[in-house]
Amino acid sequence: MPKFAANLSMMFTELPFLDRFAAATAAGFKAVEFLFPYEYPADLLAEKLHQHGLVQVLFNTAPGDTTAGEWGLAALPGREADARADIDRALEYAIALQCPCVHVMAGVVPPGEDAARYRETFIGNLRYAADTFAPHGIKVLIEALSPPVKPHYLFSSQHQAADLVTAIDRSNVFIQFDFFHAQLVDGNISTLIAALAGRYAHIQIASVPDRHEPDTGELNYPWLFALLDKVGYQGWIGCEYKPRGETSAGLGWVKPYL
Repeated sequence: MPKFAANLSMMFTELPFLDRFAAATAAGFKAVEFLFPYEYPADLLAEKLHQHGLVQVLFNTAPGDTTAGEWGLAALPGREADARADIDRALEYAIALQCPCVHVMAGVVPPGEDAARYRETFIGNLRYAADTFAPHGIKVLIEALSPPVKPHYLFSSQHQAADLVTAIDRSNVFIQFDFFHAQLVDGNISTLIAALAGRYAHIQIASVPDRHEPDTGELNYPWLFALLDKVGYQGWIGCEYKPRGETSAGLGWVKPYL
């Protein structure tokens, strides 16, 4: 049986962020994820989780200067000190929130730059993250982002993500398998589920192509959930989608699972 986490960065946005924890609990969720925690003290977020009986299952390292086009620092040559400071800060939050997984954001490769150099920087910083997180039992995740959503991101395919995990060569590094991005780039999700089984530690979902509730579009999610059960996936599935309207009104698809 799949288990679902509400993404509080994209769901319940009709409410202030700190009120979304209560809304997720009221809707029946037992776990949450979000993009970034750093606007709030870790102890405040930990209290929100405890107050509402929620488990934190995922968040990201800081994105950098988004106004300058940054979306992660871990792949940027010459920014290793900044990237590793972000990794250290994420670890502090992960420990405080008892969060088992952190997505380390790679970053954008500007057109004309040497992508191989960015890749090698990313591998080095991910080894640092993995070695830093390992004593705390925390997994490091990497996520392929599709070009329509994040042009020029370091990698866009699940096959590239798998190659990076192999190159990083740390036992606590896994793929963050986002079906929305994967369908836009790779397709054939069912084959990827089977081929990469054991190499992904978190999944995210949305309809394709609109990125709304996963009850419309070109993916048959109930069938994919059954396949995840078949291959023995035990992790969480993050609901990283943009509700078509008020969030609770669109949760009919998940009620049988909650």
